[in-house]
Amino acid sequence: MKGLQNHEIELRDAAKTDLRTQFAALCYRIKNEKLQFCIITSRGSGRWIIPKGWPMDGESPMDAAAKEAFEEAGVKGKIGVRPVGVFSYYKVRSADELPCIAVVYPLKVKKVLNKWPEKNDRTRKWVSRKKAAAMLDDAELREIVLTFKPDQ
Repeated sequence: MKGLQNHEIELRDAAKTDLRTQFAALCYRIKNEKLQFCIITSRGSGRWIIPKGWPMDGESPMDAAAKEAFEEAGVKGKIGVRPVGVFSYYKVRSADELPCIAVVYPLKVKKVLNKWPEKNDRTRKWVSRKKAAAMLDDAELREIVLTFKPDQ
């Protein structure tokens, strides 16, 4: 699995019990024989990210990732059962920063919706692998995008 293979998780001032896990969807499609990724803006800073969210009661990690892809990016498709990577980041909340790891599942997009729950909160964009890597801030996430093989 790509992402944290050779990277330490930096907890800063947090205790190891403060580390949180989220589940993310690497949404992709093949259009005109070219691989494209769906990236979205975060609600707060407007940075380019992929859909991700917290574990959900009654949902498997991969199903939680697929649900986030629907809610945040307005896409539906076939979610992979095996993660394609993990990346670490800090979730900034009003008063503090939470150290997080995101487990990334591939989602082969079959349907792109015109209306979805967070449409008014985010921008959605379909881009090439190279463009996605240039737009995403997180180095570990960029590495996942750069090494991703469809249908792995």
